[in-house]
Amino acid sequence: MSAAAVRALFVDIGGVLATNGWDTDSRAAAVEHFALDARDVDSRHRMMFELFERGKISWQQYLDRVVFNVPRPFTADEFTRFVLARSRAYPEMIELVRALKNQYCLRVAAVSNEGRELTMHRVQKFDLREFIDFFISSCFVHLRKPDEEIFRLALDVDQVQPEQVIYVDDRPMFVQVARSLGIHGIIHTGYESTRRSLEGLGLVLSGGG
Repeated sequence: MSAAAVRALFVDIGGVLATNGWDTDSRAAAVEHFALDARDVDSRHRMMFELFERGKISWQQYLDRVVFNVPRPFTADEFTRFVLARSRAYPEMIELVRALKNQYCLRVAAVSNEGRELTMHRVQKFDLREFIDFFISSCFVHLRKPDEEIFRLALDVDQVQPEQVIYVDDRPMFVQVARSLGIHGIIHTGYESTRRSLEGLGLVLSGGG
């Protein structure tokens, strides 16, 4: 595959450009920090997280039903600050995507599953708008991976053919779905392996990265 054939790069945010926003590890840390009942939180989370990620309920509504269903000795603001503070960027991956975009004149789209408030926080905190052209986030489009329609929507918005797109995600199932549509999928396990996989598809950084 030549670089000239690639017109767009679709990337996940959590797990690729940054840590996951509200995953199992973050919930476990919050449960420990705030001395919550792990089983109860997990049970309630399982019932509510899809609604939250699809933008059907707000973060506050999610918290009301998952954490603040009983009185707590801490506030929703305190809990939210703890959750948001756990987000960390992966600078090497951000710079890799930014550099490839500039070098090859690519359009970059974020295709991610995440709630609105967490998405907006991370977009601002990591300056994602500086190099991501549009956000196909589950909270905005009311679709969640692995639903293939979220990938079809990204293709339609960008007006590209599947074979003109490379998609990077740390979840093998999501990459498998993208590949089933004809998109070139890369399973992200780390910076070096992803950089090599991109090189194999023709995207080689000037100077060797």
